[in-house]
Amino acid sequence: MKALVHKNQKGLSGLVYTEFEEKGPKPGEVRIKLITAGLNHRDLFVMERHQPSDPPLIIGSDGAGIVEAVGEGVNNVIVGNEVIINPGIGWKEKSDAPPEGFEILGLPFHGTFAEKVTVPAENAVPKPAHLTWEEAGVLSLAALTAFRALFTRGRLKEHQRVLIPGIGSGVATFLLQFAKAVNAEVYVTSRSEEKGQRARKLGAVQAINSNEDWNRQLDNQKMDLVIESVGAATFNKSLNQLRTGGTIVTFGASAGDQIQLDLRKFFYGQYSFFGTTMGSSEEFTEMIQFINKHKIRPIVDKMFDLNQFEHAFERLNKAEQFGKIGFRINSLSD
Repeated sequence: MKALVHKNQKGLSGLVYTEFEEKGPKPGEVRIKLITAGLNHRDLFVMERHQPSDPPLIIGSDGAGIVEAVGEGVNNVIVGNEVIINPGIGWKEKSDAPPEGFEILGLPFHGTFAEKVTVPAENAVPKPAHLTWEEAGVLSLAALTAFRALFTRGRLKEHQRVLIPGIGSGVATFLLQFAKAVNAEVYVTSRSEEKGQRARKLGAVQAINSNEDWNRQLDNQKMDLVIESVGAATFNKSLNQLRTGGTIVTFGASAGDQIQLDLRKFFYGQYSFFGTTMGSSEEFTEMIQFINKHKIRPIVDKMFDLNQFEHAFERLNKAEQFGKIGFRINSLSD
């Protein structure tokens, strides 16, 4: 089968589109013919973590397709099922933190940037009927991250104010859609006027210029919840917009991971601060139910053929996207 394989060098220079051995499912597993897959910032990080001395690795965490083979003992999935993939391996129940041994598809296990992928049967989840294949393939990792950040960690409620710095990423667009679905007031920041306009069309109350004074632009309005993924460049600005007793949740640090924190201001403000990554299988089920109930559709930025991977990664690296970048892999007629 054809696959995007990382080997021999760190970074994007080690990624090649090539033939790779296809393997059948073991007991408890299913093999899926992938129709589409989604690109994440995690894929960039994986190519830095995966060492040249490690065995070749198919990267990629998101995907959707059709089950074509089932292993011994599998009774919850049958050949022909249309499924999306939960990329989290080994985190079943909702908890404060993932258990020891939790992993994400695409490192250390082979991932979804291939014509086929084999996963535990429990990770093959029925595809929401209202989603196209393009939408289904880019859903899982970013949507689950957003769902846990907002509802499990952030405990967002109706009519609360939530701030999302750096609108445009896949997770950020899910945060906006999920928060709007529960009638929260959503505010976003961006350096791009175009991205701000698109966020307003999706229901953001206000989109402010992240390079200018946030408090002035927001007319001194304070937030109940801030979901931070930018990092050091915006963290203290985000904290400054939080109401007394408010909550800040962080899951990323693309603009630096070292901050200076005024502890006295923090404890006098009675703030709550949570970290989060991905989510459990239980939360994945809750998220799919939420998406089905509210008929939420991922914002698909652009789709590429798998052999056009360099263009896809370049777009992600330059932060040109609004929503999710994806790959077309197999057609339904193949």
